[in-house]
Amino acid sequence: QVQLVESGGGLVQAGGSLRLSCAASGNIFSINVMGWYRQAPGKQRELVARITSGGNTNYADTVKGRFTISRDNAKSTMFLQMNSLKPEDTAVYYCNADATSYADGSRRYWGQGTQVTVSS
Repeated sequence: QVQLVESGGGLVQAGGSLRLSCAASGNIFSINVMGWYRQAPGKQRELVARITSGGNTNYADTVKGRFTISRDNAKSTMFLQMNSLKPEDTAVYYCNADATSYADGSRRYWGQGTQVTVSS
């Protein structure tokens, strides 16, 4: 099993910044792609950004130039630096990881989510 735990969410004013973290733990053999998704009330979950183990990244158009995804492979941790936040960024943010564990083989894992609220 692999566990993902997000942290760093909270309430911030428009134009402010937050940094999210996602820590993976468990019987991990390897982690390939990691990503951040978000889900606003009444909307579908959407991709925010993702990063490969080699550091290749891609972003949703709505966050390009404002958000930066990164990871520390040695610590099995991923980050999302969010700058110039807008009210429309308000959502629950989830991390996921395509990981291989010794017990379960390869599958996608999800964290429990962290709330980000941007006030206008």
